[in-house]
Amino acid sequence: MLRSFVILCVLATGWAQECVVSNIPVKDNFDKYRFSGTWYAVAKKDPVGLFLLDNVIANYMVDEEGRMTATAVGRVIILNNWETCANMFGSLEETPDPAKFKLRYWGAAAYLQTGYDDHWIVDTDYDNYAIHYACRQQDTDGTCLDGYSFVFSRHPTGLRPEDQKIVTQKKQEICFLGKYRRVSHNGFCA
Repeated sequence: MLRSFVILCVLATGWAQECVVSNIPVKDNFDKYRFSGTWYAVAKKDPVGLFLLDNVIANYMVDEEGRMTATAVGRVIILNNWETCANMFGSLEETPDPAKFKLRYWGAAAYLQTGYDDHWIVDTDYDNYAIHYACRQQDTDGTCLDGYSFVFSRHPTGLRPEDQKIVTQKKQEICFLGKYRRVSHNGFCA
């Protein structure tokens, strides 16, 4: 019995080490210019607190000086029952890794959250899919206590079948497999 417990503890430690935020792989040679444009959220893992529910569309732009900014719109429910579209704005600050940004964001209305989160591009083919990752709060062991993620598609109809396997693998690599929910697009914020 003790031997089984020790083996289980060793395995749990190994699993936790794989989920250390600093070990999360990101897109090699990320190109922000190719990434810019419109992305439709097709799945998401929510953080704690108010968050965009569905109809999420993000637009990334790179200005003439190479600075990246983003806007997003999506449906939210505030004051327990009021549905509205939230317009969010953000500036992405570069880090030494071109796929890892710090996102300073704010809403167009005072009731929306503001923040300064990691904004990492885990993977993308630039033309069809992208996987985004953010950890807002880390545990003492380096794993993520409160994080969120989006799976984006360039197409409002969703991912192509050939992208599904890649996206599933990446969800596992960032330790969020099974924690996503589908994001619908019904025109609420159009």
